[in-house]
Amino acid sequence: MTAVGNGAQTAGRPTRLPRSARRKQLLAAAQEVFVAQGYHAAAMDDIAERAGVSKPVLYQHFPGKMELYLALLDTHCDAIVAKVHDAMRGTNDNKERVGASVRAYFDFVDHESEAFRLVFESDLRNDPAVRQRVERVEQGAIAAITDTIISDTGVSRAHAELLASGLVGAAETAAQFWLAGGRQVPKAEAEALVAALSWRGIASFPLQGESA
Repeated sequence: MTAVGNGAQTAGRPTRLPRSARRKQLLAAAQEVFVAQGYHAAAMDDIAERAGVSKPVLYQHFPGKMELYLALLDTHCDAIVAKVHDAMRGTNDNKERVGASVRAYFDFVDHESEAFRLVFESDLRNDPAVRQRVERVEQGAIAAITDTIISDTGVSRAHAELLASGLVGAAETAAQFWLAGGRQVPKAEAEALVAALSWRGIASFPLQGESA
């Protein structure tokens, strides 16, 4: 089986890598195995073989399969929340912000579909540690959008959070549906449709200083 990254074995021995590079390599191998087999069917042996390292090397970095899985989730959860924050900070035009937040989810699905499935379609969603991380994605994205809605409209935090949760839910659900359906609608068109739906609702709330 082909090894992942730069850690391929040389003359029967794994190539030495800096700890951070080795960790990244092991996580990449684990993601491939988890997505292909599911968490429960995946074995540390499979991950070590995919990475081209011995099991002791794998265990030096991760004491068990769950720790590996949670480390992957942390990486991808942080990435999607950062994308939504960037969407909010990237412009002062609220219509563009809505479009950018929707695009963040579609980009994540389109370019990192394995990561998306790992986070949002996990067969471990009921595990408390996994559920906590998935909820952290949603709450992080909602918080970023909530702050923008409050600063622009002056509505209460409770109202802003509800609006933000609707936008996040629409973007996440639509992106997941688009991926599962085989990307039948061109990506740019799909993003525009979902963004238009969301913007037509949010735009009805006047900016601070404007009349309703």
